[in-house]
Amino acid sequence: MTDTPKPVREIRINPIVPAESVLVATARGMRPKKAEAPAPRDTRAHVENCPFCRGNEHMTPPQIALYPATGDWNIRIVENLYPVLGDDQPQSAFSYGLQQTIDGYGRHEVIVDHDHHGITLHDMSVEHIAMLFGVYRDRMEQLYKSDSRIRYVLAFKNFGPAAGGSIPHTHSQIIAMPVVPENVQVELENSRSFHDKNHHCIFCALIDEALTFEATIYDRASGEVRRKVNVGQFVIERGTHFIAIKPFASRYEWEVHILPLKHEADFLRTTPEMLADFARIMRRTMQRLDAVVGGVQYNYFLHSLPHGDNFARCEPSYHWHLEICPRTSIPTGFELGSGLYVNTISPEDAAARLRAVTLE
Repeated sequence: MTDTPKPVREIRINPIVPAESVLVATARGMRPKKAEAPAPRDTRAHVENCPFCRGNEHMTPPQIALYPATGDWNIRIVENLYPVLGDDQPQSAFSYGLQQTIDGYGRHEVIVDHDHHGITLHDMSVEHIAMLFGVYRDRMEQLYKSDSRIRYVLAFKNFGPAAGGSIPHTHSQIIAMPVVPENVQVELENSRSFHDKNHHCIFCALIDEALTFEATIYDRASGEVRRKVNVGQFVIERGTHFIAIKPFASRYEWEVHILPLKHEADFLRTTPEMLADFARIMRRTMQRLDAVVGGVQYNYFLHSLPHGDNFARCEPSYHWHLEICPRTSIPTGFELGSGLYVNTISPEDAAARLRAVTLE
């Protein structure tokens, strides 16, 4: 008879952003809840009234770029019809007591990821994924160079209604903004503080731990060994240049991060060889997520070093990365009120289930 594993209840501190803690509470996963079938997936190759399908180019806002530039396109960039930031004429900023504003200046662009309407990322070819992330890199570089007011460029994808995706045709977005987002700023500051004390990149240290380190978990009251943790069990995929890791303090049950194995602060310096390896890791990771979660809806976003003289000092301490956040649960009042994420699946178990998927 197999003993039922004891529920895990522990607060895990995010080493990159210590204020962003996660409560791992596996017993919460056993509470009664209505089972919901995965959202139906539109697998059609072409939809007549879809503005992102090939042949419907007249239905979108002005075009910015095509890839390839001639012939039938595979990836297309257009202006966002409902931008969160715009390049209109500056409006009057004001300050009144504690209240102040700055102009909502920036650029908001849509990248049509593929000409196939219903294709998923894990069904795209490795070559196409490499081209897509190469498009992110090139467009981000162009936006930084074209306007000195741009402080940060964020590339991200919302896939599925639960993740904020409003159009079924696969697409991602780029927003160039006049400020560095607070979560990126906190990553920069904390990683630099760690580097000042330890003379080592904290992201590189976490990768080293994931590949080599074994930890012992003790009972706080008795001092007895509760369990041993091979930190390498958090590795989902490893390639020549990149690694996919399940974070120790995962905010979401199936969250996965992809990072360069060697230290690199700026995504814009990725080479074609690196993008090919990244694309293979990305595709295999998404295949694993789809096999385990089924019809997974997700957000992903790139965090890279901001451009400008003020951030050159962060080169040795910051490490660019992609965060993949599947949306399998909705934040509750406790999470919203406390700021503490609740994860009902231990990251160790989630990583084991993802690794167990057999891929071709």
